[in-house]
Order: sequence, then structure tokens, then C-alpha cells
Amino acid sequence: MIDNYLLEELVTFAKYKTLAKTAAKLNVTQPTVTRGMQKLEDELGVQLFDRRPNRITLTKTGKIAAEKANQLLQANQQFITEIKNYAHNQQVLKIASVAPGPLIVLEQNLTKLNTNIDIDEALLDQNSVEKCLLNRQYSAIITNREIQTDLIESRYLGQEHLYVNLDQFMYLANQRQVTFNELAGLSFVVLNEIGPWKQIIQSNIPNAKFLYQTEYDALSELTKYTNFPFFTTNITQPDNVYDTIDTVALPITDSSATMTFYVTYLKSQRSTIAPLAKKVVSVWPKK
Repeated sequence: MIDNYLLEELVTFAKYKTLAKTAAKLNVTQPTVTRGMQKLEDELGVQLFDRRPNRITLTKTGKIAAEKANQLLQANQQFITEIKNYAHNQQVLKIASVAPGPLIVLEQNLTKLNTNIDIDEALLDQNSVEKCLLNRQYSAIITNREIQTDLIESRYLGQEHLYVNLDQFMYLANQRQVTFNELAGLSFVVLNEIGPWKQIIQSNIPNAKFLYQTEYDALSELTKYTNFPFFTTNITQPDNVYDTIDTVALPITDSSATMTFYVTYLKSQRSTIAPLAKKVVSVWPKK
């Protein structure tokens, strides 16, 4: 079996083209690289390098060998990553989500869930869910779409309903509910990292302007000193983030203002994730 360091030398040489740069990148001496190249050729029984005075290049066979070596090294790293992630997941359930609301539910109910959970605050794109589960980067991911494949399944958790908070003196504030169309033309302050909700509000409120904020503190200041409308849900706790003294929270009645969430995981993890899902359903905020 060929040692990994020989493959690394070959791949590095293919990228940097010279012995000096290869040695510097690998933090070894040039003679070490030269000996490694010769050993690799001896073990393979083929010529990989074209050696000329003051110059060494890859042969056509050497170029193919470098490509295959790179693939082997990547596969080896993937193997290491998957095994480490798997071992970690046996001890701690690492959970991610495509939206912030479900993470709030988990964080507020950790003691009730009675499970060792590691929550990743960075939101995932729905399109990356299957890949992240298959390489065992996460034990489970909370998604806004159900996934059912040969290896992956989803379980229902609950729904998140969107509300708009309006200045109490706005004419719309006298209503008991509101539609997206009725919010047309308004300017809203919005937290930037809200996952799929961003596309929903942008697509459904005609001619609206959105003042996105990256920090909760900045958003809190704006809701305190301005009368810009802002959004909350049945999950978020507006009084902890926003100044709601002079605002009225109205439910938005459009069907797209309700998002259904699922916990999605590998079927091989069902015995671990299913009991957790049941607990999350029991603590999920109602409308």
C-alpha cells in the first residue's frame, strides 16, 4: 500500500510545479521530496517524472497519477470526517436548522428535552440538508420541507405563524388580522438571518422596502426609536428583542405566512431522533 505522504507530494508537485515550492508547501527539504518521488515511481513501477538538467516535470502518466492521488486523498479525508462526526453524534446530538424559530424552541426547552444537544446557530440552506446528513455533519436538521428517501426521513414538529407589528396609530392597526397585500408599500425593519422567511416576505408584499439588520441590538434600537413595522411569530419572544409598547401585533392570514417544520435525519438514527422529536412537538408553541 502506498503511503499517503507520497501521494501528497505528488499532488503538491502537480499544483506548484517545482521541487522548491513543493518542499516549502510541505515543510520538508527538497532532497526529501526527490527521494519520495523516486520511491513512488519504484512502488508503482512506472515513470511519473521527466527529469532534465535543472528541470523536472510530470509525464502524461504522472499527470493522471496526480489526479487519481488527489481523489484518493479527498476520499480518505471524507472517511476520517464521517467517522469522527459519527462518533461525535453518538455522544451529542448536533442539530441545525434552515430557520431561526425552531432553534429558539430548542434553546428555550433544553432542560425539558433532557437530551445532550449541540445547536448550530448558523442557518443551513434547504438544498444542503441531504448532503450534511449523509456525511454525518449533523445528527438532525430542522427543515421547512419534508424529505423522504431510501436513507433519510422527516417527522412533523410544528408550525410557525408570521405576525406584523404595526404602530398603534396606523389605520391597519385597528384590524384584527392583515394580508400581505394590505402591507404593500410599507418599509420594514427585519433581522437579516431569517432563513426562508426572507424570500416569503420579499415575494408577497408588493412594493415593500426592507431594512435588514445583522444584529439584534440594532434591530431593538430601531423598534424603540422609530415606528417602522417589524415581524414576529408565535415562536419569537418580541418583548425580549423589540420595543412593543406602542405596537399592535396582527396575524398575517395568507397561507404562505405559515411555515411547517420537520426534523429530518438518517433512518439509521431513528431510534435516537424519534424520541427527541416527540418531546419537541410537546413543547412547540401553539398559534
